[in-house]
Amino acid sequence: MENMNATPMANRFTIGLFGRRNAGKSSLINALTGQDIAVTSEVAGTTTDPVYKAMELLPIGPIMFIDTAGLDDTGELGKLRIEKTYEVLRKCNLALVVVDVEFGITTFETEFIEQLQRRKIPCISVLNQCDKRIPGIDELETIRQTVKIPLVCASSRSGLGIEEVKKQIIVNSNYEDAEPALVGDLIHAGDVAVLVTPIDKAAPKGRLILPQQQTIRDIIECDAMAVITKEHELKLTLERLNTPPAIVITDSQAFLKVSADTPPEIPLTSFSILFARQKADLAEMVRGIKRIECLSPGDKVLIVEGCTHHRQSDDIGKVKIPRWIRQITGGDIKFDWASGACYPRDISEYAVIVHCGGCMLNRREMQYRVEKAREQGVYITNYGMLIAYVMGILPRAVKPFPAASLALEKNGLV
Repeated sequence: MENMNATPMANRFTIGLFGRRNAGKSSLINALTGQDIAVTSEVAGTTTDPVYKAMELLPIGPIMFIDTAGLDDTGELGKLRIEKTYEVLRKCNLALVVVDVEFGITTFETEFIEQLQRRKIPCISVLNQCDKRIPGIDELETIRQTVKIPLVCASSRSGLGIEEVKKQIIVNSNYEDAEPALVGDLIHAGDVAVLVTPIDKAAPKGRLILPQQQTIRDIIECDAMAVITKEHELKLTLERLNTPPAIVITDSQAFLKVSADTPPEIPLTSFSILFARQKADLAEMVRGIKRIECLSPGDKVLIVEGCTHHRQSDDIGKVKIPRWIRQITGGDIKFDWASGACYPRDISEYAVIVHCGGCMLNRREMQYRVEKAREQGVYITNYGMLIAYVMGILPRAVKPFPAASLALEKNGLV
């Protein structure tokens, strides 16, 4: 588990290593990180589950390397390993396609590269284990013409080309195309943002939960000021400020009290909605709320959390959201749950998906999930938006975001 001072996995530039078994992916990740983090062996299929390694690579900054099982794995277990590998692919900002120099580029690799390009994932081909032999100029040119992506010759054993691999990662990373800010476009330098942070049983002792940490960091980076309070102290906090805050951001479960204690002229939203905006599509989430209004008895709803945690007796995903949805529809709605990296490939049986804010997932993974729902004709919404709707304050909660407010009007939810 990452400590509270580490850059969260969801905010790291993610680089996956893909290829056949025994192409040298594990040796390469060890060479790139300068540590023996992945077990290596001459036996094909040594890597069974994805191996994660966080490090810094300037000027990109915090990155996450992920070593994966061979894409040519066999048997029933092999199929499961390949599924895990494709789960990794969903979150990658960049892919290294690792090829054993002795086998060279085949249709297997070129088809995988074409898949990466269809998914708009930048990729680099690493001709690995070149300590065995170094291809000639003509052979290299033929390979370059075949793959049509950057090509590097490397050897994990001798260190050949390792620095060049890092250089090509930097050149091809588009790392400056960062995720949108959480609150950076809502506040200005010198503004005050009030964060309402209830401390509930799910919060780790002695720590703020991740959405709160990240929002504070974003506010500080804007040269603004964060004032932190609990919901029962909000009214006193606002009274003691010399000027009204630029925005109040609350845990969604405290929406009703916070809305009552926050003057209507002060913008109000929740951490969950901020993260849904940063990583997904708020307008799409509004349409998901409209679909919940129209649920019929027997319809199925999938509730998804991006993390895994011990569930409390009145858990938000397991207990409260199903209760609220049944109150809205008045019908016998069926529920399934998914958490962590698990996200079903076939979601067509569901009428709507209710997703958490996704603070543990990167933008690519959340975009994949939203697009998958769109492809299969399934509506998707967000915890915070559903809670705001239930509390009767959804228009206020999305008012800071013009596109979402417009979608609200179009869907008759104002």
